[in-house]
Amino acid sequence: MATLYINEEKKKGTISPEIYGHFSEHLGRCIYEGIYVREDSGIPNKNGMRTDVVEALKEMKIPVLRWPGGCFADEYHWKDGIGPKESRKKMVNTNWGGVVEDNSFGTHEYFELCEQLGCKTYINGNVGSGTVQEMSEWIEYMTFDGVSPLADQRKKNGHEKPWKVDYFGVGNENWGCGGNMTPEYYGNLYRRYQTFIRHYNHAAPIQKICCGPNAGDARWTQEVLKTCYAHPSSPEAHGFMDGLSLHYYTVPGDWQKKGSATEFDENEWYLTLHKALRMDELIRMHSAVMDQYDPEKKIGLMVDEWGNWFDVEPGTNPGFLYQQNTMRDALVAAVSLNIFNKHCDRVRMACIAQLVNVLQSVILTEGDRMVLTPTYYVFHMYKHHQGATLLDSVLTGAAQIGGENSVPNLQESVSQQTDGTICVTLANLSTTDSADVDIVFADKKAETVQAAILTGTMQAHNTFDEPDVVKEEEFEGVRLTQKGLSLTVPACSVVSLRIR
Repeated sequence: MATLYINEEKKKGTISPEIYGHFSEHLGRCIYEGIYVREDSGIPNKNGMRTDVVEALKEMKIPVLRWPGGCFADEYHWKDGIGPKESRKKMVNTNWGGVVEDNSFGTHEYFELCEQLGCKTYINGNVGSGTVQEMSEWIEYMTFDGVSPLADQRKKNGHEKPWKVDYFGVGNENWGCGGNMTPEYYGNLYRRYQTFIRHYNHAAPIQKICCGPNAGDARWTQEVLKTCYAHPSSPEAHGFMDGLSLHYYTVPGDWQKKGSATEFDENEWYLTLHKALRMDELIRMHSAVMDQYDPEKKIGLMVDEWGNWFDVEPGTNPGFLYQQNTMRDALVAAVSLNIFNKHCDRVRMACIAQLVNVLQSVILTEGDRMVLTPTYYVFHMYKHHQGATLLDSVLTGAAQIGGENSVPNLQESVSQQTDGTICVTLANLSTTDSADVDIVFADKKAETVQAAILTGTMQAHNTFDEPDVVKEEEFEGVRLTQKGLSLTVPACSVVSLRIR
């Protein structure tokens, strides 16, 4: 028997809604076909944005969307993606599949999408192959509400008023595809480039995100921050650095043979979850370095690329990174989001890779058909944590399972919304055994509970012919007790509770 103790009087910080963010790159069928279709395509759309996809993402309460990459960002030149579509420059996407990119989805289309979604904007600038002038002019084009050639050009292209850029990333993976830079060199570039990201609207300043480490590369974090904060005045500069990115992908095999998304055994199940749980270690590691330079935690750790990375589906373009999505993905999403919640004092954003048809996506499309993945339902079940207050919680009695790839059978996070509703999310990582759980409050008397569950066999997934094999359902197996609640969490499941 496991017991989850919740001290509703001990509040530990606010869970940023942006922890539930997403990532859309010009890669495979993420943007084109997945999100954006021609207005005359025959697929229902509004200004080219797929109506079915937009409505599903709004229901999931998407808080922020990162664009245009990814590796694509550091070869993207924004002026190629504005103006009449028929006259926009074409290019070959050398990073992803060698296909022709016609730039029909550019700056205006991205803001149109975010407006339809009602989400915040996060744009990655080009440091790898771009210039300071190019980045500075993009900021001016997007956000300046005054008289200038670039503001006039935006108006000529159909948007009179400036947009709001909430977050701006100064490069992407500059330790790798973004330029193969040393941390010291990138740190100096960051200092220079961020200077020219002007806050034209001082009432809504842009949050600047510095390129952080790949997985466990603590030296990158150390040397970038050391370089950026070498001068005493730097930490005091308003908006000098608001976030530091972190990228970590869960790969059960190696980068040459990552493993199948749907054909795997129990050992691979636990290996994948074991690697996913490393996220907690990575956050602690990089947070410790950040604490040296930012003890007040003003800089957010932005985990803006995370998720499972498997071999592509057989018969698909290997550069398109199209993979299926099973209950294994759902459990990885659940434990990852629980970890982010518990580190909300430092983690301010996380963007799963990627939104549609790429890697661990929440939606798959094929022509005019759409499928919601198990990962989608986890985000939908967890949306009540967005903006809520993290509560102190301790789980005792969890068993270690999985053999050499040891994982706890249960994992959780708990928050409280402004109306007093307490949200509990529980993941049972066991493939075979259910788990009995007592939930005990310090003082609260539970009067009502709404419960939802996502469960299935470990390889269960949705297809276009069978779209409802795995879906969120009402869960009736929760009992109110004198001290809280009691329930049995089925094997291979995610449970969400809303307690009043």
